[in-house]
Amino acid sequence: MKKITLLLIVLLGVTHFIKPSRCEEDAKDDSAEDLGEEDDDDDDDDDEDDADDTEVKEENGVLVLTDGNFETFMEGKDTVLVEFYAPWCGHCKQFAPEYEKIAQTLKENDPPIPVAKVDATKASALGSRFEVSGYPTIKILKKGEPVDYDGDRSEHAIVERVKEVAQPDWKPPPEATLVLTKDNFDDVVNNADIILVEFYAPWCGHCKRLAPEYEKAAQELSNRTPPIPLAKVDGTTESDLATRFGVSGYPTLKIFRKGKAFDYNGPREKFGIVDYMSDQAGPPSKQVQTLKQVQEILRDGDDAVIVGVFSSEEDAAYEIYQEACNSLRDDYKFMHTFNNEVAKFLKASPGEVVMLHPEKFRSKYEPASHSLTIKDSTPASEVQEFFKKNILPLVGHRKQSNEAKRYTTRPLVVVYYGVDFSFDYRVATQFWRSKVLEVANDFPEYTFAIADEEDYADELKSLGLSESGEEVNVGILGEGGKKYAMEPEEFDSDVLRSFIMAFKKGKLKPIVKSQPIPKSNKGPVKVVVGKNFDDIVMDSKKDVLIEFYAPWCGHCKKLDPDYTALGKKYKNEKNLVIAKMDATANDVPHDSYKVEGFPTIYFAPSNNKQSPVKFEGGKRDLEELSKFVEKHATKLSHTKDEL
Repeated sequence: MKKITLLLIVLLGVTHFIKPSRCEEDAKDDSAEDLGEEDDDDDDDDDEDDADDTEVKEENGVLVLTDGNFETFMEGKDTVLVEFYAPWCGHCKQFAPEYEKIAQTLKENDPPIPVAKVDATKASALGSRFEVSGYPTIKILKKGEPVDYDGDRSEHAIVERVKEVAQPDWKPPPEATLVLTKDNFDDVVNNADIILVEFYAPWCGHCKRLAPEYEKAAQELSNRTPPIPLAKVDGTTESDLATRFGVSGYPTLKIFRKGKAFDYNGPREKFGIVDYMSDQAGPPSKQVQTLKQVQEILRDGDDAVIVGVFSSEEDAAYEIYQEACNSLRDDYKFMHTFNNEVAKFLKASPGEVVMLHPEKFRSKYEPASHSLTIKDSTPASEVQEFFKKNILPLVGHRKQSNEAKRYTTRPLVVVYYGVDFSFDYRVATQFWRSKVLEVANDFPEYTFAIADEEDYADELKSLGLSESGEEVNVGILGEGGKKYAMEPEEFDSDVLRSFIMAFKKGKLKPIVKSQPIPKSNKGPVKVVVGKNFDDIVMDSKKDVLIEFYAPWCGHCKKLDPDYTALGKKYKNEKNLVIAKMDATANDVPHDSYKVEGFPTIYFAPSNNKQSPVKFEGGKRDLEELSKFVEKHATKLSHTKDEL
């Protein structure tokens, strides 16, 4: 009996120590992004909290607000300072003493200004309402309306800002972002040297997250000299404008220069927008004032050098050149000069544009430079084609930093080895490159490049060449995502030439990473692997809905029951296939089906397999996926009204 009593005492003691520890860990598990609901704790504690739900407690001079007491507390308050925090947040802990000083200072103000805090990991309704996405988030509530604070987290800076907002006659500054409609769009945009326009939808979550950053950027850029205006268009009410500029999703941002639209490819937060637009506001071409500048770039550069030669900024050719450069300014580095010494070095006359490749990429098989004379009648598009046609040397250096802008053309022949143009390794690098040049000269229809084997270890692995044992390996990246590997062999020009001839004659089989084709594939959702992708997805007799998933993806696991139900719903449709593919274990052998996240879902209509429709924006459930299928299906045997 004594042993049983002793055991009960020990168990009670252990329980006493375990419970507080668990609560602490639960608090840490709440994330800044999800703002999850508060865990259910002891029933007695819940009853106690319910009893005094509207009571406002105070901790070290700071009022504690919750979902339950917030509305009652705010009644009749003109100005309140509120910090949204997380108990586990290091920045919040560091800021706490300063915030308590602020509370004391504002309590002594005449009249006193309340200072409060909200544990956003528990008060999830308030966190969502005030769009809290990080900690600490500080807001000044003026008559219940939030005023963002993004200044220094110091007592002086915050107190001064709060006192300013607390003034009886204070009003929020007018929105710096211009609102455009069909009535004023053309007038505003056509008269602006540069303006950034956001096409948005009121219901779009991404648009809501962008809105405060966009407005802050608009305020900052409005103070620039000259100012750069930012504007917005509600694409749901101004559908004609959205259609006119090819808006297919929200938010879509476009830069306009005197009415001409250009894609915006910059960041989507305040400082990124400000920096990007400040750079875009300058001329797309930088002036070269000395010959030394050009010579240094040619000696050390990695990309083509483009220089326009003009007599002055008043030249008609100069204006055409600048217009041509504008839409390509993110992809090329443009220069221009009025300097006679530079013009003489380039062997160019005013009105000519010269493209030169850096010294390390020159060869006897290609000219050292290319030139184009711009006349008054030359369209900007012709100048742009000149840039695109001559930007690559016969055999260039493909790197991860330039492949997306320079090496997208297919077929692309890539020769992998230890590529290093530094002084100690330059000779060896050029030795192998010279052998590639011999062959590249005979196949102008293909793009050739060398690439460092360490930079492209994953690509070599996908080609099956990561352990070839050869010093030099070769792969061809073909159209439609197909890949071809040269059998490991001692490399020379003849071997490379034979490999390319075999490719040209269609004698090579593509390398496809693939799981085994399922022996039985009669379930409601067909299993697609690399080897049967063409047979199932690209079958021109059938519509196909294909989900690309990852086994470890939580969103994919959540979708699985609905996706299986979708397959069962349409299992009697002979001309419709519901399919899925593990994109981590199989190659997707067609570029049109880009997988940039999990799950990615495409509808491949029977009459247009090369242009699949991506499922975007909707809720991934049985109802929304059914609507998506019904909308795009070309061969359903029943009418839509039956579903």
